[in-house]
Amino acid sequence: MVAHAQSAGGLTWTAPAEWAAQGERPMRAATYKIPAAKGDTEAAELAVFYFGQGQGGAVDANVKRWVGQFQTADGKPIPQDKSKTKTEKVNGMPLTTVDVKGTYTGGGPMMGPSTPKPGFRLLGAIVEGSQGAVFFKLTGPEKTVAASEKSFRKLLESVKKQ
Repeated sequence: MVAHAQSAGGLTWTAPAEWAAQGERPMRAATYKIPAAKGDTEAAELAVFYFGQGQGGAVDANVKRWVGQFQTADGKPIPQDKSKTKTEKVNGMPLTTVDVKGTYTGGGPMMGPSTPKPGFRLLGAIVEGSQGAVFFKLTGPEKTVAASEKSFRKLLESVKKQ
């Protein structure tokens, strides 16, 4: 199996070969289906977004919005200290990552599930390239996302300027 190299916003990256590239979708630069881990009934998905230079909103606002798409088991917002956010550099570019678990409620009619999904996790990353930010949002059942964590990290480390 060959890894998939893709690009958006002046950046390229290489997705793991076992992640199936999906067809084009509105507002997305790429979409990958990640096979379900043993014990999970549902696959995970990595959606990659690029809205253009200066578009897509501030990094902090996107991190807050992603965390806001999750709730605790009793339907309350996830406390800020229960999500992990980190800022670092990848190949000389600013990278912000977020990790949150809980009941996934999605981000509106086009962005997420119609029914809340308990036991889900999101790994998100925002790479700030010279042509604007590229957003990587991996969501799925906790086990599947945990099993994909190293591959997701590898994908992020493969991001380079075109």
